[in-house]
Amino acid sequence: MAEPRVLVLAGHGINCEEETKFAFDRAGAKAELVHVNDLINKSKNLEDYQILAFPGGFSFGDDTGSGNALANKIKNHLWDEIKYFVEGDKLAIGICNGFQVMTSLGLLPALDRKYGNQQVALLPNENARYFTRWVDLKFEGKSPWTNGIEEMIIPIAHGEGKFYADQGILDKIENGKLVAARYVRGDICNHFSLDANPNGSLNDIAAIMDKTGKLIGMMPHPERAVDVAQLPHYTWIREKCKRERRDVPDFGQGLKIFENAVKYFEED
Repeated sequence: MAEPRVLVLAGHGINCEEETKFAFDRAGAKAELVHVNDLINKSKNLEDYQILAFPGGFSFGDDTGSGNALANKIKNHLWDEIKYFVEGDKLAIGICNGFQVMTSLGLLPALDRKYGNQQVALLPNENARYFTRWVDLKFEGKSPWTNGIEEMIIPIAHGEGKFYADQGILDKIENGKLVAARYVRGDICNHFSLDANPNGSLNDIAAIMDKTGKLIGMMPHPERAVDVAQLPHYTWIREKCKRERRDVPDFGQGLKIFENAVKYFEED
């Protein structure tokens, strides 16, 4: 089929929409920024797109809890369209604040495919402050988004990213293999002497998915790691490649997530 159409949600304090659109476009998709109000007033239709992205940012200023106000707006005005979308052969991703929105909407983990009931939460970081840094991730489980990805170095930027679920829900997530990625100690943590888990997430969980793997949410920002020059130790990588007489990679590891989404529809 032609390049998949991506709806990148915009409006009300979302501020990573441009980077997210850029990442999808660079991966070969046809991405479009769409204000949530344009979906509500029907000037844009969700059914015309194959991929839905909830970008990062601070929707409604996080005044009623991270992602909560936007989730309520969507549930009150767009729930039927959202539910129809996620139950079809479509893909959806929530990044940082978008992950918070998806959990508030009950799109993740959606145990037993019961969309609409919130089962997990992203709580304030254990250090009780907003902070940014890079993290090492180890991927697991099966998802079109993460196919072929084992490890990745990408940044985080959040104040409420601690993944939390009560023990019963957490056990179901683990037993159902719904963890998409965990924080681990790898190259970036070793290089800068950083703790592996940046926010106190239970079981070091950085990303989860629903049972189909088509819906995924993650606190780290892959759209901020689509070029290798964005890496904090890029100059070290460049020098290492030079000494080993090999080319410096053109792309950052984060791009692979967006390329996987495009590839999913190319293979249909």
